[in-house]
Amino acid sequence: MTITFTPIGHVRSPYDSPTDVDHDAVDETTGEIVLEDDYEDGLEGIDDFSHIVVFAHLDEIDDYRSTARPPHADDLEVGTFATRSPHRPNPLAQTTVELLERDGTTLHVKGLDLVDGTPVIDVKPYVGSIDDEDVSFGWLEDL
Repeated sequence: MTITFTPIGHVRSPYDSPTDVDHDAVDETTGEIVLEDDYEDGLEGIDDFSHIVVFAHLDEIDDYRSTARPPHADDLEVGTFATRSPHRPNPLAQTTVELLERDGTTLHVKGLDLVDGTPVIDVKPYVGSIDDEDVSFGWLEDL
């Protein structure tokens, strides 16, 4: 089975490559999610949300790794699916960012951890009552 996605836009960010992403400063990183003009009507009402979830294709990642060493946990090695590592069989990203402003099809955001030019697959509003229910943080709780 083959699944095909068509990008709806791209990312503008200060990061030129995956190794440039500063995970310690990402909360303050600003950038833009720029959608194609065809999708402007689909953004109607998005301005009413404080945060959005961006789905993207990590087009610069070309290798799958079955395990990963999470940042800030150097002595820990866990399975890739138990991390947010980009090195996945299908390099998809999901990131929640603060929506600062909308200007036409450009969404100005804060908290961006994506590389400049990354293809955007979808954008959805972050809804706390749906996206932040009672959760467990697995191995992260031990850090």
